[in-house]
Amino acid sequence: MARPTAGKEKPKKAEEKPKKGSDEELRHIVRILNTDLDGKRQVHMALTGIKGVGRRCAKIFTERAGVDPRATLGLLPDAEIDKLKKVVEEDAIDILPTWMVNRRGDIETGKDIHIMGIELNMTLREDLDLMKKMRSYKGLRHERGLRVRGQRTRSTGRTGAIVGVSRKKEGAQAASAKQ
Repeated sequence: MARPTAGKEKPKKAEEKPKKGSDEELRHIVRILNTDLDGKRQVHMALTGIKGVGRRCAKIFTERAGVDPRATLGLLPDAEIDKLKKVVEEDAIDILPTWMVNRRGDIETGKDIHIMGIELNMTLREDLDLMKKMRSYKGLRHERGLRVRGQRTRSTGRTGAIVGVSRKKEGAQAASAKQ
């Protein structure tokens, strides 16, 4: 027995709405501060891909550049990307408040600066080498691969093959018992 199909037709799929920009205009990679950023992400979240830039810094940078933080990075026009690059690369130290910069009282210059990108890795390595060279407590701990920031080391952070208490061999115990 055939069932009537009247009134029970499958609904047609809704036509896809065109996005803000077609995929041809979308830049999948946007380069800021020698870092490749994902063009599919929102501007304020894509900026966090730069080492040394967190969500708060990214929000400040987008506000200063006059860019919508929720817009897709790859769909921004060249002018807005250039504004964003200028703010991140050149004006970051002037924009961020003193309490927010990641290097206050720099050893060499004595100024408050904010380091981002590849420079952050190099600066960290130089600081560790300086601590090792001057034989400070932290430098020695880094050199030996031990915990640096006051953590307990009695029961955690053990490395190597032997874990637990080692016992003497039974033969050595028997020989000492006879004597």
